Amino acid sequence: SSNRTGSSPLTLILTGIPGVAVSSPWVAVPLCCLYLLMLLGNCSLLWAIRAEHSLHTPMFQFLSMLALADLGLSLCTLPTVLAVFCVPATSLPFRACLAQMYFIHAFSAIESGVLVAMAFDRFVAICHPLRYGSVLSGSLVAGAGLLIVLRGFCVVLPVIILMARMPFCRARVLSHSFCLHQDVLRLACGDVRPSSWYGLSAVILTKGLDSLAILLSYVLILRAILGTVSPGARAKAFSTCACHLCAVLLFYIPLISLSVIHRFGRHLSPLTLTLLADAYLLVPPVLNPLVYSWKTKQIRRRILLLLCRRG
Repeated sequence: SSNRTGSSPLTLILTGIPGVAVSSPWVAVPLCCLYLLMLLGNCSLLWAIRAEHSLHTPMFQFLSMLALADLGLSLCTLPTVLAVFCVPATSLPFRACLAQMYFIHAFSAIESGVLVAMAFDRFVAICHPLRYGSVLSGSLVAGAGLLIVLRGFCVVLPVIILMARMPFCRARVLSHSFCLHQDVLRLACGDVRPSSWYGLSAVILTKGLDSLAILLSYVLILRAILGTVSPGARAKAFSTCACHLCAVLLFYIPLISLSVIHRFGRHLSPLTLTLLADAYLLVPPVLNPLVYSWKTKQIRRRILLLLCRRG
């Protein structure tokens, strides 16, 4: 078996939104605006955290990691997403598709790990405020960040190794304008069970366990908040956690739905897959910096100061 047809390297055909013509400026222009907003938002967030000394705390260090993961996730998809709506019949070499797939799933796992770390940060800050500085020390934050990155890049590597050895003998048209594991796997022939089962296990052991850890953290946080006597303290605690809960829901709902539909919902409309994939990869990187900037006075102040200087 080979990933080649004759002497030509294997290429995969990328698709856009079902029912929307390729090379459509009505789609390309809004997508460019979304990517520009994502770049400006996350870069401004990173700049504000770096420039504001009061934000050099574990919570905002994890938020910086979230912004970097969002940037990595979006930049992985930017070239092919824009190419699909600017160039008719966009194709991608198989090796380039593997590389894109690797980084998309790796940054996705990293973002999931960062959301767990942020949930733990909120748990310690609300449930054990007097021990916050001693528990979340600089060395612990650095070690957690390194572990999250290593887990993200290592857990996806076997998927790429297994996929690189798969033969392809069916139609080579993908469901999206970027490469996702389960989408590429459906085009392979031969025994795809090892790759499919490993991919499903990796999703369960990373995103599945991460979402359960976040849920447990917020159950404990909610119990601590409801046990607080002061209404003002309750309102402040709820406000502190609201941003993180928004980020969690924006990330996990499309991700888990997309993974389940790709495996068990093939009878659904292709438009459903496209919208879920775009929501999973585009919406959180755009909205996360807006939500956190709006809720954090120091970040708003720094960004406004930057805009005034530019003006």
